Amino acid sequence: MVAPVTLYSIFVLSPYFQTVQLSFYQWRGFTKKRWVGLENYDRMFHADRFWQALEHHAIMLVTLPLATIAFALLFAFLLNVGGKGRGGKTSGVWGSSFYRVVFFLPQVLAMPVVAVLFATVYRPNESGLINGVLLKAGLSEPIGFLIEKNLALPSLIAVLVWQAVGFYVVLFSAGMANVPGEIYEAAELDGASKVSLFFRITLPLLWETIQTAWVYLGILAFDAFALVSVLAQDNGGPDGATTVLGLEIYNNMQQSRYGDAATYGVALCVLSLVFAAFTLRVTRRETYEF
Repeated sequence: MVAPVTLYSIFVLSPYFQTVQLSFYQWRGFTKKRWVGLENYDRMFHADRFWQALEHHAIMLVTLPLATIAFALLFAFLLNVGGKGRGGKTSGVWGSSFYRVVFFLPQVLAMPVVAVLFATVYRPNESGLINGVLLKAGLSEPIGFLIEKNLALPSLIAVLVWQAVGFYVVLFSAGMANVPGEIYEAAELDGASKVSLFFRITLPLLWETIQTAWVYLGILAFDAFALVSVLAQDNGGPDGATTVLGLEIYNNMQQSRYGDAATYGVALCVLSLVFAAFTLRVTRRETYEF
């Protein structure tokens, strides 16, 4: 027991404490550390890029979990309860095993690979997948998904949803597989529609799984660094429209401003913990047993 705790303290807890400590210093890596107190935090709170990043995280905290969970629940319901098996028994739609594999495929791709893939999909000319189709369909000008300020962030969120939804389809499918089929069959015998089955049986019984998924997706919304650093234009552009805290940490490290980078890291950690605690508290409800 002592060895695992020691290793965890050295390789996990110690870096956190060192980051908090470094946030009170000015340090360029090869120079002597200089104590500056709360100066780094004051500079961070007065930086426009910090508030832009917070605004983007707030948007992602709402849209990313909502869209991902909604799509994942819909697909999982169709794959597990949406069809009719032999003898009237509840089952998934035809070919559900194949669809599970298809939905999960994006999850096996690393985020930088996904970013490079969608750089081609979003390309603002006829060689881009989306614009190529739209131009052939009669669109007069290509759409700049990543170069127009109002479209850049939604385009990135769409990529995050596409990449994440497959994992949660599998997660929710596993939860639905544990629900006794007799519950669905009894409800259908009483005349319940598929919509009623979804809202009156599936959602209540999967609530704890949905709660966990929301926390994980919120943490993903606080990350998104790999996607933004590869796919976004002009280092979080255009005009800061896609910047996130992780990118600001990287930018400060690139400029050898390690104290400022640590400050942004502390802010990111605190916000993630607050979000997780708040979500678990607000979504707490009675557990259903079956």
